[in-house]
Amino acid sequence: MNKLKHLPTAEEMFEREYGAKGTVSREEFDAKAQAWYYGEILKQARKQARITQQQLADMVGKKREYIALLERGETDMQLSTFLQISEALGLRFALVM
Repeated sequence: MNKLKHLPTAEEMFEREYGAKGTVSREEFDAKAQAWYYGEILKQARKQARITQQQLADMVGKKREYIALLERGETDMQLSTFLQISEALGLRFALVM
């Protein structure tokens, strides 16, 4: 147990690698991480629906390459695009207060 006290926390590791919360470098990392996360959600939903990237792209009027970029988290998307793709995949979202 004593050995564990000297291990860095996850936050300390993030700060060392990407900067402290509120810094530009950390905000950029967080944005990329979020883009990857939502891309993964869409990719898994697409696979569950058993449709290809091309089929999804055709359904929403986008290029297959764009869908691939989204799924890899390599590009950001507008909320309207996210909702359009989600609708095509049968996903539903609700805002809760």
